[in-house]
This record gives sequence, structure tokens and C-alpha cells, in this order.
Amino acid sequence: MSVEHVDVLIVGAGVSGVGAACHLQKYCPATTFTILEGREAIGGTWDLFRYPGIRSDSDMSTLGYSFRPWDRAKSIAGGAEIRSYVADTAAEHGVDRHIRFGHRVIDANWSSDDARWTVRARRASDGEEVEITCSFLFSCTGYYDYEQGFTPDFRGIDRFSGQVVHPQLWPEDLDYAGKRVVVIGSGATAVTLVPAMAETAGHVTMLQRSPTYLVSRPGTDPFAVRMRRSVSGSLAHPLVRWKSIATNFYAYQKARRAPERTKALLRNGVEMQLPDGYDIDTHFTPRYNPWDQRLCLVPDGDFFTAVREGRASVVTDHIHAISDTGIALRSGDFLEADVIVTATGLNMLAVGGMHLTVDGTKVNIPEAVAYKGMMLSEVPNFAFTIGYINSSWTLRAELVARYVCHLLNHMRRRGLRTCMPLRPKTAGRAPLFNLTSGYAQRGDAVMPKQGGAAPWRMHHNFLREWLFTLRRTKVHDSGVRFS
Repeated sequence: MSVEHVDVLIVGAGVSGVGAACHLQKYCPATTFTILEGREAIGGTWDLFRYPGIRSDSDMSTLGYSFRPWDRAKSIAGGAEIRSYVADTAAEHGVDRHIRFGHRVIDANWSSDDARWTVRARRASDGEEVEITCSFLFSCTGYYDYEQGFTPDFRGIDRFSGQVVHPQLWPEDLDYAGKRVVVIGSGATAVTLVPAMAETAGHVTMLQRSPTYLVSRPGTDPFAVRMRRSVSGSLAHPLVRWKSIATNFYAYQKARRAPERTKALLRNGVEMQLPDGYDIDTHFTPRYNPWDQRLCLVPDGDFFTAVREGRASVVTDHIHAISDTGIALRSGDFLEADVIVTATGLNMLAVGGMHLTVDGTKVNIPEAVAYKGMMLSEVPNFAFTIGYINSSWTLRAELVARYVCHLLNHMRRRGLRTCMPLRPKTAGRAPLFNLTSGYAQRGDAVMPKQGGAAPWRMHHNFLREWLFTLRRTKVHDSGVRFS
């Protein structure tokens, strides 16, 4: 029986996968491709997460695609809006016709003799396994486990008589109106959930072990509004996009080079939005420097408004045990609860959990070194997309997609069948994500590493990669071998 073959197989139909397909159509028009998506809808992250208030943590001028400008009023958009935007982009560019939903990739096996991958996927409709071969495999699956989030082993949690919910598996029928809610966590998910749930809950308490840096900004960008009114659309979008890129770049560099000054600015921002005498030292002063972990965005100050109005509160303490009616804290205090939300983080997962083999040898992904932060050492004709820790995911996803197109065209013009990054000879390995966050620390055990120097170093710096590493660079260098 013949097996279907395509030039490029994309895994994942989220922001990265849809963007990659659009780039292939534009820059490699003769290339055949298919997208395999394990879920039943377009959107990836934005289809998975359905908890109250889910929204972007990046400006939509950069989280949106460069080739399809975001033209809606809100620059910080809700999950449903983003999901609709990605689906509309896929339909407008016709790449939705190339998506096969309900196809979860299990493994991919490379044959050097045939110069192709054989990819095996399980079909959700009937549980059958299907095979498809491709010359190039492109993983656009993000970097975390869609099946389950991370929840610590809280003592006594099985005794709780109310409902325990993880944001990643939010039940559609959860009724928390008028109830006492405790959200465990202090990251972006918790900061999003608290004001959204506080609109109808009796009271929402954010219980954190330690604070996170919070920064407020308008949900609508006044500069974007002015540009759309005063200049043509073809000019307004790049102006708004590059203003956002430059502002973010400047703020990040300033934070890393002058952390004490940045701490003071962030603290002042918090003080302005809370009542006089609020204990900011305890609840809003982290022990680490800004950008050792990601900053949490608070659009229009909604989190602080909920706290200021008494609909929400912040408790900084450690959990001693959970009982049938609430949470006992190490300090001796007790939080009564009807609903507990464990906004305690994600589990990272490399390349969507698919198993890779090269000529019968299993690829040990945590031991592999990432070439330019997008290919794996000693793994031929394979690329993956991960975004920046300090900027919009889509900025890097588009750079990677454009680079893959450049690489495929280079190989086609020269009659090359194989491109394989080599293992770097220089010593030194480091995590891809230089963060102290729990999910990043846990993820080090499953994610590939980066080397100490180019082309094995992944700089979380869009301007640097745009100018030198991914967009304006030769694909043929000492780190890769073609045949």
C-alpha cells in the first residue's frame, strides 16, 4: 500500500503552524504541505485555554501576524478574539484546507537512505494509526503539555469538599457566583483569573508563596488608535508594530542593566493603584530582579481595581494543609473556600511529545543542542518553533518560518536532500530559557539545550535575530552539513 508523501509536514495548527503554512505558500509556492493537528479546532493555546479572562500578554500588533495586521481596537485581546483571528487567517489564506484535525502525532522516524521522515499519527475519530512521509518535518506545537498542567502535591487536597480546578482544564459548567474562591499562584494566569472571577464571585483571594512583578498598561494603545486614524493602513501597521517592538526592547534592556531603578519604577506603579498604607513590601515586592521571571501584564489595572474595591485580596503565605472547608496556612491563618483554583503552572513538553528516531536510533531531546534555537543537533530536516521569553511569541515564530522557507529554497536550488545541524565542538550547555520560574526549571529536564556561542546560542532578542541570526543570514555555515 502506498503511503502519502508531502514536502513539508507541519505539526500543530496554532499561531505558529498557521503562520508557517502561510509563509510556505508565499515563499515556497511549489512546496506541498499538510498540517496535522491533534485537537479538533484551529488555535492551539487559544483553543485550549478557556478560563475566565484569558487574554494575550503581548501587544496584538506583534502577537498578530505581520502579513495580516491586527486592526481591532483592543491591543490586549481576549482568547476568543485571538482564536477567531488565527482561524480567519487560515481561511483567508486557504491553509485551512491543508489541516487534518484529530491527528495526534506519535512518532517520526528518519531514514537517511530515503532522505525522508515517516510520521505516525493516531486518528481521534476511530483510534486508527495513519502514516505519512515528508522530506521536512516542522514542529509548531509550542513547549508545554496540553494534557495536564502542573499541580503540587498539596497535603489534604483530596479532603476538600468544594471543587478544585486547574485553569488548563477549566470546566464549562463551573458556577462560582457568590462563592469564596481561592486562586493559588501569582503568575500571569492567576493575575488574569482574579479580576475576571471577582466580577461575580463572593470574594476572590490570590494565595501566593512569593510575589511577582506586575505592570499595568492600557488595554487599548492610544498610539495605534491615532495612527489608524491619521495614516493609511499600509503605513499604520508597520509604525505601530515597530513602535511596540522598540518600546519592549528598550524596557527589557533597561530592566536588565538597571534592575534597582526598574524595581523602583515598578513599585511606584503599584503604589499608585493601591490604597495608602497597603503592604506592598509583603505582597508586591519579589525577591528576584525584573525579568529573572516574566513580568505579569495588568491591562487597564483591572487586578488592582478588584483589590482596591474589596472584591479581591492578596495573601502571601505557605500552605500547611487543605481541609474540607479551606486552606490552613503555615502562619496559622485559615482561608475558607468553596472553590480552589490551582494556577500553579504548566508542564513543559518538547516537540509536542512526539518520539523522534534517526536511522533507528532514538533522539534524546534533552541532550540535543538547538541550532539557532530552531533545529536539533544530529537530527536532519527538522525544525521547531519556540518564542521569546521577553517578547511576543509570533515575532520569533515568523522569523523561524521565514528561515525554514529560505533553507528549503536553498536546498531545492542546489539539489540538496539533507540538512543536518552538527553537534557543537565547544563546551558549555545552558537551558533555552534563562528564567528562574518553576515551569522553566522543571522544563530543563525535557527541553533541548543551547550552546555557548553562535550558531548554537539562542538570543532572546528579536532585533539581533532579525538583523543577524535568522532573517539576514546565510543558511550554510559551520554548524550545519548539507548532502
